[in-house]
Amino acid sequence: MTPSLSAEENRMYNKMWHQTQEALGALLDKEPQKMIEPQRNQVFIFQTLATFYVKYVQIFRNLENVYDQFVHPQKRILIRKVLDGVMGRILELKNEMVELELTEFHYFDDILQDLKLAPQQLDIPIPKYFLKEKLEVIKGREKILAQILADSGIDTSDMKYPVKSIPFDEAVKLIQIAERARQGRLRALFMKQIYLQEYRAKQSKMLGKKVTDTWAAALRIQKVWRRFHQRKETEKLREEEMIFLGMNPPPLFNEVSATVIQAEKVDRLRNEVQIKHEEDYREALVTIKNDLKLIEGVDIKENLQDQIRHWFIECRNLTGTFPDYPDVEEGGSAIIFSDKTIQQVIEDIIANQEEEEKNKKKKKKKEKQPKKAKKQKKGTKEKNKEEDEKWKMSPSLFLPAMKEGCNAYKEIWMKKDESWNFSQDYDPELIKEEKRKELQSEIRIQVDELMRQELKNLKLAVDRERERPVKAGKKKDKKGKKGKKKEKKAKKDKDLTADRTIESLYKELVEEGLLIQALKVNLSDYIGEYSYLGTTLRQVSIEPMPSLLDVRQLITLYGIWPLGSAAVHEKAPLVKSLLLAGPSGVGKKMLVHAICTETGANLFNLSSSNIAGKYPGKNGLQMMLHAVFKVARQLQPSVVWIEDTEKTFYKKVPNAEKMNEPKRLKKHLPQILKLLKPDDRILIVGTTRRPFDAELQSFCKVYQKIILVPRPDYASRYVLWKQIIERNGGVLTSALNVSCLAKVTDGFTQGHIVEVVKGVLTDQRIRRQIHKPLTAVEFITAITSMNPVYKEEEESFKNWYAKTPLGKKRALAITGGSTEKAKDKGKRK
Repeated sequence: MTPSLSAEENRMYNKMWHQTQEALGALLDKEPQKMIEPQRNQVFIFQTLATFYVKYVQIFRNLENVYDQFVHPQKRILIRKVLDGVMGRILELKNEMVELELTEFHYFDDILQDLKLAPQQLDIPIPKYFLKEKLEVIKGREKILAQILADSGIDTSDMKYPVKSIPFDEAVKLIQIAERARQGRLRALFMKQIYLQEYRAKQSKMLGKKVTDTWAAALRIQKVWRRFHQRKETEKLREEEMIFLGMNPPPLFNEVSATVIQAEKVDRLRNEVQIKHEEDYREALVTIKNDLKLIEGVDIKENLQDQIRHWFIECRNLTGTFPDYPDVEEGGSAIIFSDKTIQQVIEDIIANQEEEEKNKKKKKKKEKQPKKAKKQKKGTKEKNKEEDEKWKMSPSLFLPAMKEGCNAYKEIWMKKDESWNFSQDYDPELIKEEKRKELQSEIRIQVDELMRQELKNLKLAVDRERERPVKAGKKKDKKGKKGKKKEKKAKKDKDLTADRTIESLYKELVEEGLLIQALKVNLSDYIGEYSYLGTTLRQVSIEPMPSLLDVRQLITLYGIWPLGSAAVHEKAPLVKSLLLAGPSGVGKKMLVHAICTETGANLFNLSSSNIAGKYPGKNGLQMMLHAVFKVARQLQPSVVWIEDTEKTFYKKVPNAEKMNEPKRLKKHLPQILKLLKPDDRILIVGTTRRPFDAELQSFCKVYQKIILVPRPDYASRYVLWKQIIERNGGVLTSALNVSCLAKVTDGFTQGHIVEVVKGVLTDQRIRRQIHKPLTAVEFITAITSMNPVYKEEEESFKNWYAKTPLGKKRALAITGGSTEKAKDKGKRK
């Protein structure tokens, strides 16, 4: 343990963990009380769900930070289990809110105000362990992909910066034009200097010798200097006042401070210590188990044998016969003696006998009174109808795991004295407890085999009972039947590439351009701001356009979390497909690449333009889809991207595109979605800028979740201009009115803004910023040549979304129709 990782830091993160666990325990106690009771008031239900959602997000943020910074391996295992549970619970609550409000976007302004939280605290983080745990695998895969691309002659660097080749004659002409322009500029500068010299000579001749007063000249210089000095002082005082009021950032605000650099060093050091402690922990699991086997193995075996023999004798005394020994499939003697003493086992035998007698008596009574039960059914049906009208929370699959994690925390870590464990290494006593149970279960299997034989000998010697091999024979027959069924299933699911390895299929898909390299883009690079008017607009029955950060949160919940965590993907509400619809330039493609970057997923491109002419015919198409999804399953997580997905579902294929067969995947996509299981971490993502051209019914059958990506609003444009200018080397000064830029560029997308900034901020312009600061006019003149997204286009997207199943339900709910009717109509249609 190095001195950089101090005891104070460990104590701080331990304290944060304890506080978060207490908050989680309190939340788990409150939730069942409020969620089990049926409710009718929709506003109250949403407020309850939203409050739990916000609180779980805060718990998740703290736990994720603690998990990332802890170096104790056994604590990290427990926190990871709770983290997965909290993630799954957040997704369940999100699903409930969507079904209740019939919209993907929710606004929590009043709840944030009650809980005294800032909107930024509602931002859902992406766990760092998604990439940390498989960093080596991702790097190895990237190397293989780069090697295949290099061998096939496709250079990834050329793909990023494409250069158009021009003929030799045109290149010579361009060089000549540039050279003549350079010579012309030099000649103009030279002629200007000659003209100024001649002008000064003429002026001196006209004025002649004039006697000047030195005192008057000095006073004039002083006036100019004092004016200049005072202006600078005033500007300085005004800048200090603005910094004091928080209107301007302090000097060196954007520069990385020494404390941040030190914190990064400590983080790297913590990662190294985490890896070392985990390796030591894995080694200790093996060594401690072997030591226990040598020291305690014989005693455990003898104790188990004595325990089982005593059970034989007690059963013989109570029932008159020896018991039947449980089979290996049932669990052997572990079923009888699971955390029980011998006296408790005897009590259970007596209790079972009494229950059997009671059940026989109850059956006789039920046979006598069959008519009364039929009369009571009518009354119960009417009660059930009334109960169905009330809303009830669906059962959670993640609450038991979270409660189990909280109980483990209370039992082991809550009051544990760790003053001896300064380095936060593994606890050997906990490993011994865990490995004793494993060793006991392993030895129990051996003991069961011995005691089964001993029981047979006892029965033959004392009771002279013959064995009945009928049950075993039946079981064997059943197994045989099951085996035949499995064989039939195996015959149905044919593997078209059984004779090929995954490596060869991977290489083929890369060479065909179906498996592409994802651009390294983080989700945090998708810049935007919160919508602060969402709740206000909904109160006036106006459906607001979602903000960019709302879209970013949905991408995290539906795309990144399930792909990043296998435990969450298996149990959480399953999202197999996702559609991003919006005008060009709003960042749909960037979001697809961000999902792959944040989860380390493979990216398969099945766009109609990309698969045109590849794998022709029906057999070729089947082979292509089989190879893609076979590799996607083996190397999961994977993202299957369909760009311009409306072409796959064209109402009418344009004549120019008929040769490309854009509708090749239309029939196969629904079948593929049915085959995807909760174990398969595969997400189909479609992007479209013209969803109106597609058949709506088949479109919505394929894509479970439809996210409307809007153009940026004023707040998002303001943040965009500032951050993109700074990222491209620009310096923000008082001369640059960013607010004016944000107002003037209403309707323009992120793509427009990035293109304009890159066009204005050339290398030469960046160098001249010291003498000539940037102004808004430079960017405005550059953006005038571009076409914005007009309100009519935005309204057309809104109208299209209103025709989708969820959009129809939402429209019915707003116009006064009940949510139940909306759900029924949506299902029928």
